[in-house]
Amino acid sequence: MDGIERGQLKVMPIHAVTEVYGEAGLHALFDVEIEAFPDGERATLKRAERVASRLHAGDKRVREPYVNHLLRVAIRIIRHYQVRDAEVVVAALLHDAVEDHPADLADLASDAERAAGERYAALAVLARAFTPRVANLIAAVTNPDYDPARDRGEQYREHVVESLEVDPWARVIKLSDFTDNGVGIIHTTGPKVRKASAKYAPLVPQLREFALRADTPLSDEVKELIVKQLDLATERFRAILGQLG
Repeated sequence: MDGIERGQLKVMPIHAVTEVYGEAGLHALFDVEIEAFPDGERATLKRAERVASRLHAGDKRVREPYVNHLLRVAIRIIRHYQVRDAEVVVAALLHDAVEDHPADLADLASDAERAAGERYAALAVLARAFTPRVANLIAAVTNPDYDPARDRGEQYREHVVESLEVDPWARVIKLSDFTDNGVGIIHTTGPKVRKASAKYAPLVPQLREFALRADTPLSDEVKELIVKQLDLATERFRAILGQLG
């Protein structure tokens, strides 16, 4: 954390840390946020952070390293959603691992696991490296292999609704992921801005309903915060898509 004030990190908004300190700042902020976890869980969280960083080392997300997104999703779950479930945070850090790097993970699988399919093998590796619950949470928020004959956005939204219907904790990860993508759309540039807005905007009403469900394992205060964030995302989508006025 050389040159980064720990006390300052505690009060800075997550995206401000990104803009001022970049990836190093987000890693430092993650360290700050996991201080309250028991030693064993903190060690597991740091291991997941290293795995995520290694898998996505060459990946970019518009103007930044892709790992920034993963760190923000995990940090938001701890800081703003008040979650102290280490398995959920691990899954948040690795939520795109199977979708983006199944082959890298499958290389560590057994022959029998690879024979069952690359994604199956990747999830089996993560289940061993962490826990079966972590792997199940990652599977729930991993986009499907799309049917090229159907609209990708429609398939994405169908998958999200079906997965979140089944697993309340997967909702927590997806809500943080969606917040980073949706509210954070103003940090995106180029053609992706309109494309992402058109993809995400129709999903907001369903995510709002999931956030407010009684079985979603978050406090009422946190649920209200999430709804406000979803409303902000909606405003931004409408402005980008020219639907205001």
